[in-house]
Amino acid sequence: MQLNADFSKRVALHADKIEWRSSPTPGVHRRMLDRIGDEVARATSIVRYDPDSLFPAHVHGGGEEFVVLDGVFQDEHGDYPAGTYVRNPPTSHHTPGSKPGCTILVKLWQFTPDDRCHVIIDTGRIGAVPHRDRPGVAVTPLFRDDREDVRLERWQASTAARIAWRGGAELFVLDGGFSEAGDRFRLHSWLRLPDDGETVATAGPNGAAVWIKTGHLRFAEPPRP
Repeated sequence: MQLNADFSKRVALHADKIEWRSSPTPGVHRRMLDRIGDEVARATSIVRYDPDSLFPAHVHGGGEEFVVLDGVFQDEHGDYPAGTYVRNPPTSHHTPGSKPGCTILVKLWQFTPDDRCHVIIDTGRIGAVPHRDRPGVAVTPLFRDDREDVRLERWQASTAARIAWRGGAELFVLDGGFSEAGDRFRLHSWLRLPDDGETVATAGPNGAAVWIKTGHLRFAEPPRP
């Protein structure tokens, strides 16, 4: 399968306009945002676990990165409430599920094979630091290396947040909403921006919380066998 697989193009999607698709595991459903491959795929998806659902144990051959959007994600390593950011590198493994049910934004097969950096951050327990050069913007760093930068940004109401990037960018609305290039983004909207560039996103009247990842689209490729 190839879905939004041309990383040179801008893509804007809204979760409430995307059909849920059943996965091979009962009780686990997906809204696909981009995908190269079938069940083993370089993919960005919104995944919903019904209450008491359990995904089979598996090893992350190409790594896994996710943000818990609602509910509580669970595995044998712990419970991850809404707002938790997790980075499971290649060779890590778990048996994921959710007794109360949950929804996550997840990215698969987007790590280098030798990456072993594991990250768990509960953003509900740490603060955001006001950005000194961007009024109305506060930032919670999540992960950074020489390939990418991942962060949570909180924009005050009506803030015109200037965003510059190299090597592509993704924005996902965790709360509130914003306008950009004539589009209005709401809860769980997703925006992918190619190449190097700069844009201005204007937060709505209730502000916005936005998960942002930049730099990584330079390295987009299918999963390795």
